Amino acid sequence: MIGTIELEDINVYAHHGCYEEERRVGCRFVVSVSLDVDCTAAAQSDNILDAVNYVQINDIVIAEMNRSSHLLENIVARIIKAIRDAFPQIISLTVKVSKMAPPVAGQMRCVSLTAKG
Repeated sequence: MIGTIELEDINVYAHHGCYEEERRVGCRFVVSVSLDVDCTAAAQSDNILDAVNYVQINDIVIAEMNRSSHLLENIVARIIKAIRDAFPQIISLTVKVSKMAPPVAGQMRCVSLTAKG
């Protein structure tokens, strides 16, 4: 049985950006992760050890968001690598990182990068 696990809208205050002020002051980011996994073993055993543990995925996201980066591309790539390293049984993985209220002219809700890995 193939299932999709989705961690939606993980809110994190972090210090990312190309400009020193962005890294010093920080801002709010929203991260979503979607994983396609083989759920057969977990469904049959009802044992967390047979599952891709979403609590651990959340912890990985928080840890990577706490490491400062200049670019969304770097953040997303690190999250994908860390999740893949922890759970090699993942079939496919999509990560979206949104920087809320980016420092640009005019008003913008967010700027986002979504990548598959």
